[in-house]
Amino acid sequence: MSTAQLDKMRLELRRGVLVLAVLASLKQPHYGYSLRKQLQDGGIDIDEGTLYPLIRRLAEQELLDSEWRLAEGRERRYYQLSELGTELLAQLTDEWQGLNTALASILATTKQETE
Repeated sequence: MSTAQLDKMRLELRRGVLVLAVLASLKQPHYGYSLRKQLQDGGIDIDEGTLYPLIRRLAEQELLDSEWRLAEGRERRYYQLSELGTELLAQLTDEWQGLNTALASILATTKQETE
């Protein structure tokens, strides 16, 4: 498999996970850069061109609340989970854990078969 093909597959794998990671990170209020930094510190590298449109889309879907705050001498828009976002995060977390358990089982079985 070529590097380009592998990169494409990695991107597909990450797409859905990014929504879950952003929602989970926004249990606490963040502005764009602080959110990006938290995700990076957690091992999820996300560029601004992906993060900011995702935040806007989640806010438009009423999954995030936002407010302007003065911080470090600048006005910044802070985002945090809305009530609806909190409910969705709980549902997606359950779904993720179920999928992760099933996938771990499939991968373990596949690994044993190839050994």
